[in-house]
Amino acid sequence: MVYKKNDIGRKVINIKRSISVMVGKGSVNHNSRVFNAKNTNPERTHLNKAYINNDIQNVYHELFDAALERYNAKQTRSDRKINDYYEKICSGKQEKTFHEIIVQIGNCENMKVDSENGTLAEKILDEYMQSFQQNNPNLRVFSAHLHMDEATPHLHIDFVPFTTDSKRGLDTRVSLKQALKSQGFVGNGRSETEWAVWVQSEKENLAVIMERHGIEWEHLDTHEKHLSVLDYEKKMRSQEVDELENKIEILDKQMTNLIKCEDTFKKVSQDFETDEQFQLPEPQPLMSAKSYKTKIVEPFIDKLKATLKTVLVAYFKMKNKMTECQKENSKLYFSNVDLKEQNDRLLVENFKQMKSLKDYKLLRKILGAEQVDNLLAQARHKNKRFERNL
Repeated sequence: MVYKKNDIGRKVINIKRSISVMVGKGSVNHNSRVFNAKNTNPERTHLNKAYINNDIQNVYHELFDAALERYNAKQTRSDRKINDYYEKICSGKQEKTFHEIIVQIGNCENMKVDSENGTLAEKILDEYMQSFQQNNPNLRVFSAHLHMDEATPHLHIDFVPFTTDSKRGLDTRVSLKQALKSQGFVGNGRSETEWAVWVQSEKENLAVIMERHGIEWEHLDTHEKHLSVLDYEKKMRSQEVDELENKIEILDKQMTNLIKCEDTFKKVSQDFETDEQFQLPEPQPLMSAKSYKTKIVEPFIDKLKATLKTVLVAYFKMKNKMTECQKENSKLYFSNVDLKEQNDRLLVENFKQMKSLKDYKLLRKILGAEQVDNLLAQARHKNKRFERNL
């Protein structure tokens, strides 16, 4: 670990670490360790911290019941009334019932959970969590856990985003976009979403706490990059997202077709009881039992066996294909989520770089290109001397 001395001679930690704020899967049972996944160490589970673990439906009642009552009172038609707001959001497509972020400092190599740095990460994340709800009044946290039984300390924060004084639907309702807007995070089209701006703000809040503990925020993959490179990365991430969404759409269609095939097989099995071709014919007059067996029963059984074999082979092929499609669909979904987050990060960074470039051009225009270049050369020289003295 590298140290430097501050102005009063006391040693402070001088390290750089990345910050990641990722979209979580939202598995509350996993977060609260109702069950343990393979990547956890049960011997360390007792070190985890549970800040809050409330039932989401109770939170919905607390947040929205009064607004729901006001909404239903205004409805003149019974079919427009909402019986259960939570169930309505669950069955709808416009909003998710809740959102989850995973907050982490560094990685398993430089902030390992059972190391001195891991203990420091635990302290910083705990301090960050203590102020999260106060900093985000429109993101109602109902589940929050600090995990110390995986490779790197990290936070899972699950919250319900809500807005008040809404002009449509319930006056208090679920809305991620409006919740963030109420907190001052306004998007700027596709180039800068509310979510991306908010995530950037949360990283900056965490960076302030890190600095108090002697850790500098390391901006991975964005340090002194040229604007054209950022534009290229943004374009490539957008293309990857589009390709994944197309793959997911194709897989959804395949799964729909497979489900239809399964329904067809069920119908065939039901037809065995009613279809004439699968009914054993009556023996002809004066036909002996031996003739009936060899000429009618045995060919009939052979036909049934062949049909059943064909159906079973096709059915299990279909089931295996459906399982593969479900696994691939799940894998693509989470890859898509990761790529969207990377894309959001690049959009924000691109916007900041454009602003910096604009300011830089303005400086060169006002001060003169030669003077600006001299100042930059002096700054680089001082920075190199400073790094050598560390």
